[in-house]
Amino acid sequence: MAKPGKAYIFFNCDADKNEASMNIFYNSAVYKDTKTSRKNLWKKVKEEYGAERIQIPTDKLSEVEFAITEGDPVSAGEFIQFGAIRAIDCY
Repeated sequence: MAKPGKAYIFFNCDADKNEASMNIFYNSAVYKDTKTSRKNLWKKVKEEYGAERIQIPTDKLSEVEFAITEGDPVSAGEFIQFGAIRAIDCY
């Protein structure tokens, strides 16, 4: 069996990031682990931030962008309130 790739999902959620508050059908998008998809994931996060549905400290925006576009998108979640990014295996 081939080694799985990664795909990422952005969730709006409660402040405690309870999985019960993460509805996959709310945003209904999965982002592949490619440059283009990561840019689209960052675009989605910026959109949610601009609409004030999530909160990110202003001084952490560049770290969140870097984690999503170049690093580990899941780690960006530590700076996002009312939002989370989760990774899933993709075959």
